[in-house]
Amino acid sequence: MAARLLWRAFARKLAALNLWMGYAAGLLVAVSAVVLTAEVLLRYFLGSPSDWALELCIYMLIASTFVSTAYTLAAKGHVNIDIVDHLMSGTANRWRMLLADLGSAGLCGFVAVNAWRLTAVALNEGWVSNSTWGPKLWIPFAFIALGMTLLALQYLVQIVDARLAPMLAGGRHGRA
Repeated sequence: MAARLLWRAFARKLAALNLWMGYAAGLLVAVSAVVLTAEVLLRYFLGSPSDWALELCIYMLIASTFVSTAYTLAAKGHVNIDIVDHLMSGTANRWRMLLADLGSAGLCGFVAVNAWRLTAVALNEGWVSNSTWGPKLWIPFAFIALGMTLLALQYLVQIVDARLAPMLAGGRHGRA
């Protein structure tokens, strides 16, 4: 019983964090649009291009893409091929989705671990971009690592709550 309460608390905290990451991603996209618009206007009217705006926007879009992935998974905002659901039986679909989630979680976990390693190397060795602005590269790497970590954890929650729990309870909880 205690394990179930801890699991539910973990899943709720992860859902809340992922929601905030979704909001942060939206804010990053909006700020990126404002920065790029200002860059274009300043370049056009004042003839003064910046050496940082485009690169900053690229980093903000990378961050927004990765930190929003777990929220997108939780909100079922990903691409789904419904025809496969209709071609297979409910039991086969449940197993297919469990295996797909296990594979996806494994891949995301692998990428997250290696992205955290790359972040640590970039931080320890002082890697910077080759541009004239030269921002520290550990920052975008950390956003990739964070996003993939959150996505792997969201897959774990999905595996336990949406795949294993119904299968262990008899699998009679609607479509897969």
